Amino acid sequence: MRIAVMGPGSIGGYFGGTLAHYGHDVTLIARGNNLSAIREKGLQVITDNGSRIISCRAEEDPAKVGAVDLILLTVKTYHNEVAVPMLEPMVGNNTVVICLQNGIDSYKLASDLLGSAKVMPGAAYIAAHLIEPGLVRQVGNVVRLEFGADDGSHSERGVWLAEMFNESGVEASFSDDIHKTLWTKFLFIATMAGVTSLARQSMAVLMANPEWAKIIRACMEEIESVGKASNIRLSPTVVDDTLDYIKVNLEDMHASMYTDLVEQRPLELESLTGAVIRAGITGCTSTPINDLIYAMLKPYAKGA
Repeated sequence: MRIAVMGPGSIGGYFGGTLAHYGHDVTLIARGNNLSAIREKGLQVITDNGSRIISCRAEEDPAKVGAVDLILLTVKTYHNEVAVPMLEPMVGNNTVVICLQNGIDSYKLASDLLGSAKVMPGAAYIAAHLIEPGLVRQVGNVVRLEFGADDGSHSERGVWLAEMFNESGVEASFSDDIHKTLWTKFLFIATMAGVTSLARQSMAVLMANPEWAKIIRACMEEIESVGKASNIRLSPTVVDDTLDYIKVNLEDMHASMYTDLVEQRPLELESLTGAVIRAGITGCTSTPINDLIYAMLKPYAKGA
């Protein structure tokens, strides 16, 4: 299967590398030092079970790749304005684009430009980091993908793609209610990213502090209220389930936005905290905690 990964950082690098390892024809669309490292040394993926170096094609210009069967969009959301139009030369009649990015509406630009029939919103469950150019470190036992059609329709091609992932070492499923999936993950990610960045502390430190643990729960409940006002069928136990998950996986829990803040890189503030506020306005639901987080972090949103 011909596959292109737009943005082979931690997420794209792991999944693209895994698919290449299982014999798929994978091209990584990269730039700068990451492109150079992959071309010179291959893509190295380190997990708790070992390390492997994967040799696969890496290009800067998608026009050199041509039409592919599957595109994984994994760039940071603030790159979408540039990255999404670059996908067009790789999109053929039967191409599917799976957007594996943070947020609840990050896929919409791709859907608007390429057509909703070709684009599937998705959620990646994985703890991974780009240690240095060309080197991805994945930790923990959770590696899973879930994706589906924006309109909730069933897709035999989507089911087939999920089977392809499963046969290629990646647990995956096609969802008939992808927006529930996106919001369930979003409640967790937006809270973790916002609160840890606000406090300049890890989740492990904050969850051990009763005052911060209370704020974390309140932030999740705020996002839950916004989701319900947006007609998302969230589980009635979504907050408790998320907190239970956090408590079990604290050691492997790191928010990329907090890391970006510390390293003075741009933040995905608009696709996380900003998305809560925008959805709250649409659904006439107040978001005081996220309003505060947004106001405090906005001066750092563009990085150094």
